[in-house]
This record gives sequence, structure tokens and C-alpha cells, in this order.
Amino acid sequence: MLAARKRIACGAVVTAVAVGLAGCSGSGSPETKPGNTAGTETEGGAHGAKKGPPKSAVRLIGDGSTAYTGVQPGVLKPERLKPGQKPPQFVVFSWDGAGEDSQKLFSHFREVGKKYDAKMTYFLSGVYLLPKDKSKQYSPPQHAVGRSDIGFNDAEGIKNTLRELRGAWQDGNEIGTHFNGHFCGADGGVGTWSVEEWKSEISQAKAFVKNWKTNSGLATEPPLPFDYEKELVGARTPCLEGQKNMMAAARTMGFRYDSSGVGNQVWPKKTEGMWDIPLQLVPVPGRKFETLSMDYNFMFNQSKTVNGDPSQHVYWGNQMRDGLIQAFDRAYDGNRAPLIIGNHFESWNGGTYMRAVEETIKTVCVKDGVRCVTFKELVDWLDAQDPETLERLRGLGVGQKPPTGWQAYLTAPEAPASPLAPAAPGSASAPAPASADGPADDPADGPDAGLNPGPDAGSAPEGEPAAGR
Repeated sequence: MLAARKRIACGAVVTAVAVGLAGCSGSGSPETKPGNTAGTETEGGAHGAKKGPPKSAVRLIGDGSTAYTGVQPGVLKPERLKPGQKPPQFVVFSWDGAGEDSQKLFSHFREVGKKYDAKMTYFLSGVYLLPKDKSKQYSPPQHAVGRSDIGFNDAEGIKNTLRELRGAWQDGNEIGTHFNGHFCGADGGVGTWSVEEWKSEISQAKAFVKNWKTNSGLATEPPLPFDYEKELVGARTPCLEGQKNMMAAARTMGFRYDSSGVGNQVWPKKTEGMWDIPLQLVPVPGRKFETLSMDYNFMFNQSKTVNGDPSQHVYWGNQMRDGLIQAFDRAYDGNRAPLIIGNHFESWNGGTYMRAVEETIKTVCVKDGVRCVTFKELVDWLDAQDPETLERLRGLGVGQKPPTGWQAYLTAPEAPASPLAPAAPGSASAPAPASADGPADDPADGPDAGLNPGPDAGSAPEGEPAAGR
């Protein structure tokens, strides 16, 4: 079982029309961790995946912790939109610090994904494959050797996590990274790290995956069926901190995207060569603000603790589910921007958020024209598109349909320069800049989330310590 229990930190973001708490990117609560753990107006293609080639001989890499086993099976083949074709509705479900513990949520959501044709991205924390007695292998930036704010794992936790990682990849899912020690805040947190420090952290995260056999002594366990040096193309930072320097480091190390930002439901763009695909502000039904599309943020706005009033658990889960579905609907019927959702394998407030996520998957992933994909599949599709088409898509605001219809909008010589459609009540209609004034009060409900300005500011649920020293 993990020697140390996870501490959570989250940030705050304020917009002119909405207040939302910036997403906590830590996996795990203070209680548990892995180890403890037709016409041109047609839909943009149906669900479909190219089948992998026949199995070939396994080629072990390094100490045999990883292996080349051929092209990943079950991956969606990217196709360029035809002129005037409505884009697919992409939805990405992602999991921070993914690992299998006694809750068995990793294995559960793998089965949910297969049932509803939903591929997902699992952001693995490298220390989940490092046993406590080898903690000195980790040299975190600005912290003592062997330090981790989410602890380390044990043999059982490592074996269980490896089993799920193998199966997830073979199912067509993506294995990204959540880095290692999950340090947050001003005292040596990831937001203070230099580009060179980030390069060290990324190299170590890769090394723990590529050398788990040597580090754990689990020599008889099968290898991971992929070359992690090539598989790893994206990340989310702890507490959504340190994105700028992380991206500067990661773009030199094979990364193609990052999902550590805070934004709205609009089409993503590249930042200095990498796709910047943020978490998004989504409705909180019954409230006058929006929050980030992550389980932690709904929890913080509702109870500020992972052990809130049991009589409210069902309501809180329904509120998250309905908020995510409202966000989906305004994209599906509007600009078709990808919906990005972040989660943790946790049973906060009685597991109500896990139920909410599962019910959201069950509702949206089966709809016509919807593709529930990994980040890697999404960026493959984005890279396959005509740049002019993407620029026109980015011209649509939150929930805005093309004013002339999809066929005219995506075949016109120039994108119409029309004003954004009025935002629905509680929706975010502009990017999410920080405000030094802090959050606005909700007249109906009193002050809400937002303890510090900016998407990288750190805060913690009531009664829980903030990550970092």
C-alpha cells in the first residue's frame, strides 16, 4: 500500500460572466491511492476504428518492462472533413494519476468504455510503478531525493496497475503522464519549476515506466505492450500549475499536446507547436456560475470536502452529470467543439462523481456523430484537417451554430465575420482570464469557489492539507 496519502491542490479562475475553480489534477484523495490503494450536412463520420495487424513477435525494450508489439489496435483512423461536412462531436474522458487500487475503478471504467465505445486517456503518475524501498530513485526538482506528495506503491499495487495499463492500451486507450511527485503551491511546486527542471521530471516519469521490472523486482510479470518513449505524447500537470515551462520542455521531448489549461468550449489551437487542449468551464445547474469540467471542482463547489453531507450525495452527483450533459448539448447542437472532461479514480462523497461520469458516458457516447476518443486520437484528427477549416471552427463561440449552416460555413471562400451568438445563462462566452479581484459573489448562494486569482493558484478542500510543504 502507498506509504503516503494524496494531498490535493486546486486553483481558481474568474471570468466576467462565470466563476469556476481550476481543476485539481492530482489522482487520489487523502484517503486512497493506487497501492492503497449524404448530403454535405452529414455527421462527421460514424464510430470506427482500424483493426490492428495480426499479432507479431514481441520485441522487448530495455530491461523488458516495455515491448514493441505492433500498431496499437482499436485506434480511430483520422479523416479530413469533406467540404461542408459537419464535424464530429468529440468527447474526451481523462483520468489523472490513473492507477488500480482497492476501489478497482480503473478496471471498472475500462469495462464501461468498452460497453459504450468510449476510448479514454489515462494520465499515469510515474511513482505508481516505483516501490517505496526504491524511492531514492526519484530526485524531484526543488525537493529532497525520495520525496513524493502522493507517496509510492507496493508490489501488489504495481502489479494491479500494470495489468490495467496493458489492457487499457490493448483496448485502444491512451497512456499519458501526470508526472511524478505531485508537488503544488509556491514552495517548490511544479508552478515554480524551470524548463530544465521540467525536463528532469519528464525524463524520470518515462524512466519509471520503462524500468519498472528493475525497480520492482517483478521479473516474471509481462511487459507493457508499447514503447513508452513513442507512446507518451501528452500530459496534464499537477493542480494545473506550471503549464508554460512544462510545455517548453515537453515540446522538445516528443509531446504533441497538453491539457493543463483552463478555457471554454471552443475549438483548440496550437501554442508554439503543441496542441493546447484545456479543461473547460461548464454549467453548474441551479447555480449562477460555471466550474471546470472535473469531478474535483464540482466537489469543491458543493461540499469543499470529500466527506460531505450524505443526504446531498445523490443531488451533487446529479448536478455534475446534468452540468456535463448541458455542456455536451450546447456543443453538439452548436459549435461542435470537443468536450474535455477530467476525473480521478476516487469515491469522494460516496462515489457520487463516479456515478455521474458513468451516466454521462452512457448518455453521450452512443449518440449519432459522437466520438468518445483519447487526446491522442483527437490531435491526430486535428492534424489531418485543412488549417483553414480549423480556423473557421475556432471562429465559433460557445454553443454557437454556424450562422449560415455547416455546408455554407465550411465551404464559403471566407469565414463569415459574424458576432458571437448570445451565450446561454451561466455560460462562458470569453476566454478565462484571471481577475485580481477574486470571485464574484453569487446573490442567490453567497460567495463561491475561487481563493486565489489565476488558473495556477492553489487551494484545498476544507479540512484537507494543500499539496506541497
